[in-house]
Amino acid sequence: MDTAGPPKALLIDLDGVLYVGNDPVDGAAEAAHWIAQQRIPHLYVTNTTSRPRSALVERLAGFGIETDASDILTPPVAAVSWLGENAPGPVALFVPSATRPEFDALEILDDEANEGAAAVVIGDLGHAWDFATLNRAFRLLMCDPAPALVALGMTRYWRSADGLQLDVAPFVVALEHACGCKATVLGKPAEPFFATALRILDAPSEAVVMIGDDIVGDVGGAQSAGIRGVLVRTGKYRPKDLEGTIEPEAVLDSFAGLPAWWKAQA
Repeated sequence: MDTAGPPKALLIDLDGVLYVGNDPVDGAAEAAHWIAQQRIPHLYVTNTTSRPRSALVERLAGFGIETDASDILTPPVAAVSWLGENAPGPVALFVPSATRPEFDALEILDDEANEGAAAVVIGDLGHAWDFATLNRAFRLLMCDPAPALVALGMTRYWRSADGLQLDVAPFVVALEHACGCKATVLGKPAEPFFATALRILDAPSEAVVMIGDDIVGDVGGAQSAGIRGVLVRTGKYRPKDLEGTIEPEAVLDSFAGLPAWWKAQA
């Protein structure tokens, strides 16, 4: 991928880069501290929709990484920015209760309403999904004029302690199919998510580097938005990731190697 001078800002994935599950990545906290010392503009970016940013701040602190909620970009934060510009009016939320405070800046439609939404926002409700809940989202989307359908990511499934579980994508796809509409996705690897990150950083895409463990969601998504992508060999990384069509600008053994790589770009 062509570059335009040394990088100036960072986007940093969380799970798989700074920590894996409940275990910190060796040297990640020290690298994060170095970034702060060097005053490098940065955002921590994640597709997590089940936890508010305040909980992520506490989690990072537990791994020795001090940050602030304003330094974390999640799909709900990107959605609030997008909705304010593209779908003004009442928003129907289908998100976990812990995530709802992230939308406090918006006008929220009553949870019993079947009409009147300017947008319908779908997150990972997990076991809270049932027919009545999904059908209410369907009824809202079938109104005239049709509200925008906003998906907080398109992850198909994930592995919990007791096995595989459906994530948000199957419910979004069901609504798209039933309503004949297309969702705006506001999570990695969608371009609007990265565009929001660039606006927050106030930096041109070519000056920003994304550090992630997901060759598609992190590296590929960033590159599609004109951002450089660096892959780490931790988290969900597998050697076969390097056999596909997506070519990261660099591959680091872990986030601990970021300071040395960054200095070499100067």
